[in-house]
Amino acid sequence: MVRDLSKTDKTPETVTLAITGASGVQYAIRLLEQLLHAGVRVNLLISKAAHLVIATETDLNMPAKAPAIEQFFLQRFSSPEFTIDDDLINVYETNNWMAPIASGSGRSSAMVVCPCTTGTLASIAAGACENLIDRAADVTLKEQRKLILMVRETPLSVIHLENMLKLAKMGVVVMPANPGFYFNPVSADDLVDFMVARVLDHLDIEHQLMPKWGE
Repeated sequence: MVRDLSKTDKTPETVTLAITGASGVQYAIRLLEQLLHAGVRVNLLISKAAHLVIATETDLNMPAKAPAIEQFFLQRFSSPEFTIDDDLINVYETNNWMAPIASGSGRSSAMVVCPCTTGTLASIAAGACENLIDRAADVTLKEQRKLILMVRETPLSVIHLENMLKLAKMGVVVMPANPGFYFNPVSADDLVDFMVARVLDHLDIEHQLMPKWGE
């Protein structure tokens, strides 16, 4: 069973997590771990470009197919003292238009795109729905649920900024991967945890990654 250490009345039951091909997949892997440990059901989407980035930026030998990816992460984030329930993670191919998250009736409480490429940002802003990531975000918008985009790009062009403004006016949380340094980080993991903590805060999920300001 999952340890119920961080659930609150506001904790979302299901979160869709999309990983796109921007640098910074470490944010997504850490976020996935925290969501599963909090007992949150995760619908996981990984773009083709993200598979390449994961292979480049990490030492994860992640399989290519959805069922194998599910087992990979269940094994990675479980331990003899802490077992994650098998039904907490569902991985969908990005061309699977029959996935529940392609429809408003397939309820997901919130969606996070982490990291989010500016290409994905543009597709969501335009309502292009060229793949399941775009469509899931489109569904999140039309159903007026929480959508968080951790954009990872620098510098930002006028096109990027206009797309961010357009989505922010719709209520999207635009959260660039921009960790703070006021807490005196000593490792890259500390910087990753800073951003993941901010996402968890916006999802109303309790965590112990970072103390609240003033604590």
